[in-house]
Amino acid sequence: MRRYGIVFECVVKDDERAILSRDGCFEQLLAPGRFSTFDPGAKLSAEVFKVVRAEIPAVRALMFEKTQPSFADQHFAIVQAGPSEVAIVSFDGEPAHLVLPNTTRAFWKTLTQIDIETIDTSADPRIAKRHLDKIDANRTPVVVNTVVDAHEAGLLVVDGQLKERLQPGRHAYWQVGRTVRVVKVDLRPQPLEVTAQEILTKDRVGIRVTLTAFYAIADPEKAALASGDVPGTLYRLIQFAIREAVATRSLDEILAARDTIDQEVRGFVAERAAELGASIKEIGVKDVILPGDVRDLLNKVVEAERVAKANLIRRQEETAATRSLLNTSRLMEDNPLLLRLKELEALEKLVEKVGRIDLHAGQGAGGFDALLQNLYSLGRKKNDDKAV
Repeated sequence: MRRYGIVFECVVKDDERAILSRDGCFEQLLAPGRFSTFDPGAKLSAEVFKVVRAEIPAVRALMFEKTQPSFADQHFAIVQAGPSEVAIVSFDGEPAHLVLPNTTRAFWKTLTQIDIETIDTSADPRIAKRHLDKIDANRTPVVVNTVVDAHEAGLLVVDGQLKERLQPGRHAYWQVGRTVRVVKVDLRPQPLEVTAQEILTKDRVGIRVTLTAFYAIADPEKAALASGDVPGTLYRLIQFAIREAVATRSLDEILAARDTIDQEVRGFVAERAAELGASIKEIGVKDVILPGDVRDLLNKVVEAERVAKANLIRRQEETAATRSLLNTSRLMEDNPLLLRLKELEALEKLVEKVGRIDLHAGQGAGGFDALLQNLYSLGRKKNDDKAV
């Protein structure tokens, strides 16, 4: 817009329109091109607007709707969303804007086809897929958008009330006039480590016990209503159970009956976990940590038991060996030939340890022949004894 003396001139581009006013009152809408006219009193003014996929201040559009209804109806699309409504505005078939509740917006429709779809969210908070595809759900404050995975269960909470359980998939809701939350619950087994805690046994020995548990949410609705912290509640229940199991047993009973303790703790916790909508898969005592002096004493006891067991085994072996020698001696007493063979066996073992043996045939020494004759005489004597 320029002024040359008494001449008023305005240039409008193809994607623009200009509102010409005289003394602040609407005169006409200027089309693209150069507009010149005499204005001796400098009463004319022009306001240029972009009109391609463009928005005009809602106050101006509403003013024109009141003062110039035909002009406003021809060039403006005014969107007014009620308290429970939202509107999707599309430019030439392409979704462009989401008008929020209790909001008024206006758009130029001079060169753009404007489509407006108004949605009443009071009847059903769920967003239809065709609407969800037209908006950016992650950047819209009135939309709650979430994806429930295959291993999860989704709980729809509206204004603090649990409405329904959601199946795996994508879910979106209008948060208009209500507060919407989707609570996701993991249904997979979860580990729960119960750290070491000091417990007195029945015989007043302080020990520390650690446990490992595996649990899973079996009833998500019950779990959401029963406790805000299911793992924390289970943790404390396991603490109570292990304290009860340890306090009623002596140290020897605890060390000898760990399986029984596991079963007692599991039975105690499983019954109460069902009230929380959870199921206990496994509970087991992981470690029993003893005080240093008690541990040293037990090590000495174990060592003494092992030494006593080793001594007992050695005595049993010595007794068995002595009994075997006694049986052998009785056989040799009744059988001189067997005694002689044992002598030869002993001689053979002795020969293995020497390099050479000499047999002498002198007087008083029979040599090898004498050795054979003695063996023969032993055989004859045995036969004579049998004949008698």
